[in-house]
Amino acid sequence: MISKEHIQALAQERIDELDKGLFIVDISISTSNAIKIEIDSEQGGVAIVDCMSVSRNVEHNLDREENDFELSVTSPGIDKPLKLTKQYIKNVGKDVKIKLNDDSKLEGLLKAANEEGIVVETTRKERIEGRKKKETIVEEHPLGYDQIKETKIVISFK
Repeated sequence: MISKEHIQALAQERIDELDKGLFIVDISISTSNAIKIEIDSEQGGVAIVDCMSVSRNVEHNLDREENDFELSVTSPGIDKPLKLTKQYIKNVGKDVKIKLNDDSKLEGLLKAANEEGIVVETTRKERIEGRKKKETIVEEHPLGYDQIKETKIVISFK
């Protein structure tokens, strides 16, 4: 059986060699030895050559005679939820949709992120008594990671 720790060590070894600000987001190994490694970058995207390099290092250090396996190394898609603090930090300044543990939803600008949590800025129009025009109300919502069920980046083509 292929261990997750062994795969993580092999992938991290190459990531450290590349020294491009890459990090492991997730590693999963199915019962049929289908290995999936997700890597991301602290700034910008992940190049295909980086995925290939990590893949080759893992593949060349595993014995197919001992364990047959399928291997894929990818970057998390833009539609995938954020999983790690590093991903939140990387995406500060982008619009996000957040599903909280109580099933309420929040959509706004990711203003800040650190090890403790995030701050999301929401904007809404509201009619204020005695005025004809609606006023823009801006609120900041500090959230701990333990309050968040899922966070996705809002894809915009503006």
